[in-house]
Amino acid sequence: MRISVFVGVSVDGFIARLNDGLDFLPENPEPHGFEEFYASVDALAMGRRTFEKVLTYGEWPYRDMRVVVLSSRSLDLPPGVEQMSGAPAEIAAKLEAAGVKHLYVDGGVTIQGFLRAGLIQRLIVTRVPVLIGEGIPLFGSLANDVKLRAVATKQYQSGLVQTEYVVETR
Repeated sequence: MRISVFVGVSVDGFIARLNDGLDFLPENPEPHGFEEFYASVDALAMGRRTFEKVLTYGEWPYRDMRVVVLSSRSLDLPPGVEQMSGAPAEIAAKLEAAGVKHLYVDGGVTIQGFLRAGLIQRLIVTRVPVLIGEGIPLFGSLANDVKLRAVATKQYQSGLVQTEYVVETR
């Protein structure tokens, strides 16, 4: 199974404000590859905080996608959404055994956990040209370096800069 991240981040490395606000992200970004990326995955694993943020948008945007919310807390889930808890390696093994070929991982803590476990092969990071000073970091502490190889960088008219990285195997 392949595991990938597609995420927007401020230039100073934050995926959201401390209050989970995303107001620094462009409201209507020009096409920047998300639709193509999303079409390539067959499941999405997100953390509880990301799930709760998505619920504030109104209509559930992932109707045609297998979505797994990672939390040890009991949650009220939309139809078709499932919940799992456990170590990233256990979750990945369960999803792979269930036939998932390409998993999209979203949410700061979730991305960090899967990265620390050595499970992510690809990161697509879109930098928004803004410094927000503090917030929820994309990356956290690591026991060891995670070597990345940039395979593509694109600059968009809006100022977004997107880099795709492959995680080098240890």
